[in-house]
Amino acid sequence: MPAVTVERPSNVSDALARGRLGVPSVIFFVMSAAAPLTVVAGLVPTGYAVTGITGLPVAFLVVAAVLALFSVGYVAMARQVENAGAFYAYVSRGLGRPAGISVAWIAMMSYDALQVGLYGVIGAASAPLLEGLFGVAPAWWLVALAAWALVAVLGLLRIDVSGKVLAVLLVAEVAAILLFDLGQLGHPAGGSVSLAALSPDHLFVPGGAALLVIAATGFVGFESAVVFSDESRHPRRTVPRATYLSLAVMVMVYVLSAWSLTVATGPEQVAGQAGEQGLDLVFNLAGTHLGDTAATIGQALFVTSVLAAMISFHNTTARYIFALGRERVLPAPFGRTSPRTGAPQAASIAQSGLGLLVILVYATNGFDPVRELFYHLGLAGGFGVLLLTAVVCVAIIVFFARNRVEESLWRRALAPGLAAVALLVMIVLALKDFHVLLGVPADSPLRWAIPAAYPVMGLVGLHWALLLRGRRPDAFARIGLGVESAALLDDVTPEPGADPAPAPRR
Repeated sequence: MPAVTVERPSNVSDALARGRLGVPSVIFFVMSAAAPLTVVAGLVPTGYAVTGITGLPVAFLVVAAVLALFSVGYVAMARQVENAGAFYAYVSRGLGRPAGISVAWIAMMSYDALQVGLYGVIGAASAPLLEGLFGVAPAWWLVALAAWALVAVLGLLRIDVSGKVLAVLLVAEVAAILLFDLGQLGHPAGGSVSLAALSPDHLFVPGGAALLVIAATGFVGFESAVVFSDESRHPRRTVPRATYLSLAVMVMVYVLSAWSLTVATGPEQVAGQAGEQGLDLVFNLAGTHLGDTAATIGQALFVTSVLAAMISFHNTTARYIFALGRERVLPAPFGRTSPRTGAPQAASIAQSGLGLLVILVYATNGFDPVRELFYHLGLAGGFGVLLLTAVVCVAIIVFFARNRVEESLWRRALAPGLAAVALLVMIVLALKDFHVLLGVPADSPLRWAIPAAYPVMGLVGLHWALLLRGRRPDAFARIGLGVESAALLDDVTPEPGADPAPAPRR
């Protein structure tokens, strides 16, 4: 087989800024992507209203347990593969390059859906706040455009600048959540604290599986610690610690908040009140229990929570695009960074362009920014990440089976295997109840259109991978290599079916 000639790119083009993020900074990015206050005040009430089922606290516990199992193999894999592409890189190294490209296309679509969906909720959430403060309630898309501009600028700056912004916003919003929870628990409906929402029976009622996808959407972002491995100090320690600590904090906050909301309204009334009051439910309760000032502060922090999530998802998606550009799966400009800030410049600009397009389309067509933009796209993205997580579990098992690495049987096979089985069950049950999840009739085209988009996108990615293998073998040889892609020299020859990590010549 003739040797494959691979052009050596410059260090400026192929390197993110190294060593700028420690454990706290990565945690801020991870939890900001999850956006705790957005989940507590936006996703949880909307989930109660749409499904009419009060088992979200239990669903959060179940999903967190499955993700903890997944994390065992995930962080073990992170010690072997350092790549901003994360899911894409792991599947490439475990299941092969074509599968990796399929996953990359699905990952980009999932994270794009999650980020652009937030433009709807920030516009809707800002209106009552601005009206109360200034007597003016601008159209949701005007606020969304302002947020878009800020995110676009931050995406081009040094990564640690965004990290500092997220740190301040995240600490404030978690403090507000805990204060609201205490207020709700201190004023239970009917005078007594109800534990009814903590019963596992809620997951076994018709439509109960939909709660698992809603809960999984709340955790989306916890896996993104690996995305920042290129820019972390001591990534072999930073990534595992950030992953486990983020997951632990999120599950405690979510379970407490979802349960306390049912305590304050009464389990039987929470769905009805959530449907009537929507995004204002948590803040109306805060105003009643803690005063109008607390409610106003909470509304402001809700807006900044959404903004923080936008910043984090923007950075995550831009780094996926960067990883694909660096390995020439996407055009080379996407794999270049700014020599001044180290940010993935072209990838960030592309992500900003997509956000602007979505805002304009939804605004000109008069679509509902909360249900049709935030909730539907958010759940679509969450379901996509759920699919990716299951595939990565399989890839981890295969990778460790094919490579002699000193990891325990628990880390390399048992934990990811149990997680894969649990995730597959969740996916099957979610597909059965997807109309309940979306709050649409059982015969609605959306019931199947949204889940079907992912295998279609995966096939598009697979087709692209096969084209690369036949027409651009140099790009195909780069798939999954991350920073090592820059070290390939002229005589690297990929073997069919071989592990896509040839040792670079120094």
